[in-house]
Amino acid sequence: MKAAIRRQYVLPNQIKIEQIEKPVPKANEVQVKVHATTVNRTDCANLTAQPFIMRFVLGLLKPKEIILGTDFAGEVVGIGENVKTFRLGDRVFGFKDMGTASQAEYLTIAEKDLFPIPENITYQQAAASLEGAHYAYAFIRKVNMQAGQNVLINGATGGIGSALLQFVKQYDVKITATCNTKNIALIKSLGADKIYDYTQEDFTTDEEKYDFIFDAVGKSTFGKCKALLTKKGIYISSELGPYAQNIFYALTSKLSRNKKVIFPIPYDTKESIPYIIKLLKTEKFVPVIDRVYPLAEIVKAYEYVRSGKKTGNVIMEIV
Repeated sequence: MKAAIRRQYVLPNQIKIEQIEKPVPKANEVQVKVHATTVNRTDCANLTAQPFIMRFVLGLLKPKEIILGTDFAGEVVGIGENVKTFRLGDRVFGFKDMGTASQAEYLTIAEKDLFPIPENITYQQAAASLEGAHYAYAFIRKVNMQAGQNVLINGATGGIGSALLQFVKQYDVKITATCNTKNIALIKSLGADKIYDYTQEDFTTDEEKYDFIFDAVGKSTFGKCKALLTKKGIYISSELGPYAQNIFYALTSKLSRNKKVIFPIPYDTKESIPYIIKLLKTEKFVPVIDRVYPLAEIVKAYEYVRSGKKTGNVIMEIV
């Protein structure tokens, strides 16, 4: 089978498409023919081992898993002898932030890490519903959102931000979002009540107060946003922040009765993906897809994602 390979931590132009043996499922595993996967921020971190802390889980000197990919949507084509939940031909998807070796024509994965794709969802939509939405789920689960509150989402056009905006909309709150000029209509259609075009204006100069500020791109800081928070407001960022300060702030602000920082450590996919499936079925969450690349153009896909210019999700179609 064809697979995207890196045997060392590298930049995108060093990814190779190679022919390797098709994986065989173990007793508790399912073999999946991959139809779609995404190239996402997690993939980019796994490719380069940046930040350095990634090496402690991926492999200190070189990656333990040489095939790239974290999420996927595909069809069951093989079943281990102990598998009870799935059958040949089932449409399935899944995500693991440390990797599923999914940027390949086939993969094997434990039955417990696999989920059925809703009937109304395509393979491309299913793949686009995982990585960013999984992390977005952690934002809303870390807080107690109430109807009528005021929420700001910085970076509403990314994989996390575009999912988070739709998740937050379920709570009947007022949503202010930041995006670039070309995506204003999109972000408005996803549920934003007020929009800042970050190419023209700085949301941190706003005088409005927010109960929650969700930084879905990690391009702001608690220091810059603190004045915008209500007395008991909460700031959450998808990134560690300069010098990993968001972890420090999250630990120290626990003692405060006022403004807090919470670090959104992700929940298990057994909690996040069923939530995503529920919203997909009711069409309250529609994943945003920027563009689609064939596996042969994987270098271009990674370079585009690393440029920071993508909107929503970048799909890798594997046929």
